[in-house]
Amino acid sequence: MPEPTVGTTPPRVMTIAGTDSGGGAGIAADLRALAACGVHGCLAVCAVTVQNSLGVTGVHTIPAETVAAQIASVASDIGLQAAKTGMLATAEIIRAVAAACDENGIGAGRATPFVIDPVAASMNGDQLLADSALDSFRDELFPRATLVTPNLDEVRLLVDIDVHDRAGQYAAAKALHALGPQNVLVKGGHLAEDADVCVDLLFDGESFTELPGPRFATGHTHGGGDSLASAISAGLARGLAVPEAVAFGKRYIVEAVRWSYPLGAGHGPVSPLWAVTPWWETGPIE
Repeated sequence: MPEPTVGTTPPRVMTIAGTDSGGGAGIAADLRALAACGVHGCLAVCAVTVQNSLGVTGVHTIPAETVAAQIASVASDIGLQAAKTGMLATAEIIRAVAAACDENGIGAGRATPFVIDPVAASMNGDQLLADSALDSFRDELFPRATLVTPNLDEVRLLVDIDVHDRAGQYAAAKALHALGPQNVLVKGGHLAEDADVCVDLLFDGESFTELPGPRFATGHTHGGGDSLASAISAGLARGLAVPEAVAFGKRYIVEAVRWSYPLGAGHGPVSPLWAVTPWWETGPIE
């Protein structure tokens, strides 16, 4: 990938997601990861949450037409080299996002790659979306996706496969691919049977690629899925093919979890700070 130069506009990636007032997940995590990966982050806010390290206590959804207008406004002026989703909240918003992406050249087979992180389950595995919204994910967004990145709780909700081993992970990848995305990444972070390794599985409809990484003994993984999807989107925006972009994202999230930190009384966030040069420690600017 080319190195940035002074005054050169970096690639642009839009995150279409909800906020996290605690700054650890959602759009906050997306923008942190996008900046750390060398791209300019744009955003379309779908929902505002009342949230801290202990959980979510309130959600205010944004009107679907406002979500769509944010996408169109940025795409028509600033331009996008990739887009990703996070928490889309309702079936109505999902349908509006699908239509806005079609109108602005975003999605599989179009100029701008589209990464779908189907945020549908809490950290405890509880369902966050109504069944109608899950149907909209499957019917509206998956066929438009360059890549989908579900965790194992989301796999269970989307294709009714409860993954407990590598064979289940492979079966889930096939079932998800049958819903229409070009590529599927079944994340292995919730696979407790893997004690020392975390294996994410990429499937393009023909071949599988296992991406292993170390498993860290930490509960501070808030925003990990958001950050991984954002890093992959940054790789796509910078011109990488899907397998290389996924490997790029995997490298980022391994270090982000390694450098995760406690925050509040609950789960702390993964950290982008490993990728940030501590210029403030190098002395005065000359």
